[in-house]
Amino acid sequence: MLLWQNEADTDAFAQRLASLPALRNAFIALQGDLGAGKTTLVRHLLRALGVQGRIKSPTYAVVEPHETPDGLQAWHFDFYRFSDPREWEDAGFRDIFASPGLKLAEWPDKAAAMLPVPDLVLRLDVAADDTRTVRLHAGTAVGQALLAGATQ
Repeated sequence: MLLWQNEADTDAFAQRLASLPALRNAFIALQGDLGAGKTTLVRHLLRALGVQGRIKSPTYAVVEPHETPDGLQAWHFDFYRFSDPREWEDAGFRDIFASPGLKLAEWPDKAAAMLPVPDLVLRLDVAADDTRTVRLHAGTAVGQALLAGATQ
């Protein structure tokens, strides 16, 4: 378990995670209530990977694609409003998850039946003093490598 006192702690974690080779082909599930910091973490992580321009929450679009300067494909999903399993096929999400690259998913529970096992799950909870408690769980060998490298 990690404790993030402020946004600088979130950024430091994102920097460590971005430096790990295993991240380039990982699926990271982000859990937590509204306002817990899921999108903030994604923004810091994508910035640490070199993504330029606006990084917005895909709440209405469900997915926002990004590409890093070195060609890494990254997809930021937000399944908060996801409700129709047909949308999974129609939008090509199966193909995205089968392709190489980084997949980051907020509200993964809303599409759980269709998602692969996440490599790494981060559960963010906000304490009364506005700090974040972060619980991490590795679901695969890739996740174990990410967990070991990001929490040193």
